[in-house]
Amino acid sequence: MPSGLVALLDDVAGLTRLAAASLDDVGAAAAKAGTKAAGVVVDDTAVTPRYVTGLSPQRELPIIGKIALGSLRNKIVFLLPIAIGLSAWAPWAITPLLMLGGAYLCFEGAEKVIEALSGQHHDDTADIATDPAELERQKVSGAIRTDFILSAEIMAIALGEVSDTPLLTQAITLALVAVAITAGVYGVVALIVKADDVGLHLAKSTSSPLRAIGRGLVKGVPVLMRWLAVIGTAAMLWVGGGILLHGAETLGWRAPQHLVHHLAERVEHGAPALGAVLGWLLTATLSGVVGLAIGGAIAGLLHLFHRGEAAAH
Repeated sequence: MPSGLVALLDDVAGLTRLAAASLDDVGAAAAKAGTKAAGVVVDDTAVTPRYVTGLSPQRELPIIGKIALGSLRNKIVFLLPIAIGLSAWAPWAITPLLMLGGAYLCFEGAEKVIEALSGQHHDDTADIATDPAELERQKVSGAIRTDFILSAEIMAIALGEVSDTPLLTQAITLALVAVAITAGVYGVVALIVKADDVGLHLAKSTSSPLRAIGRGLVKGVPVLMRWLAVIGTAAMLWVGGGILLHGAETLGWRAPQHLVHHLAERVEHGAPALGAVLGWLLTATLSGVVGLAIGGAIAGLLHLFHRGEAAAH
């Protein structure tokens, strides 16, 4: 009896160690997958605050909460089962779908660059409702629709990083990425949206240091938003271009990725002190150039298509 109990305890201890190792694997995979999705995350953070502009300040945090719940539902209820299904029954489709998402990232980034250079902006959040409740419903609905596309890109990038792991590890990793990124993005968005209110409150303080901090927040938040938009655009282009280069290598066209890797290696060896940083910057820059070129080509083709459609009518 004691020997059987000892054997059972040994088995339990072994399973516990195995579970702990699996959790370590999941944590590492989630961190790696989340890092790869950085470009979409930054863009998501930059895009979301516009959905609360023009609404009552008292409704800003509730609206962000509704959008966050909708985002989590997008990832967990809809996209996670699709991702696991693809991994189980059509793993060959992961790379092409990931490249499709990368091309979309390049297109979105290139469009932002074109809009910045031309001064023309397409506003897809034009408000037609006069009732505040209906306007809020439209804003939340539009934000969740936009989030679905960004969430699909995040989940596809994350899946691409863990596609060679067991299905259970994939599912847990994607769920962790979904929760962590949603909490991170909308937590930061809430801080950004309310930072100017905090600044206004502090600016009325009787304390000179607090007043200075308040004025700094009021002036700094718009600057932060502009820079966040710029960084988001750059990140979309470099991540999208990197996805396309890596996907092309996976599908057999290795020359572009090998060229980028070779140039980065030369830079790293040429400047030992800052080699790793300079190599990363060169890789990101070249990936961004590829992303801008491909995204610009897609935007140009779509523009010609819409012009032809308009002429036909």
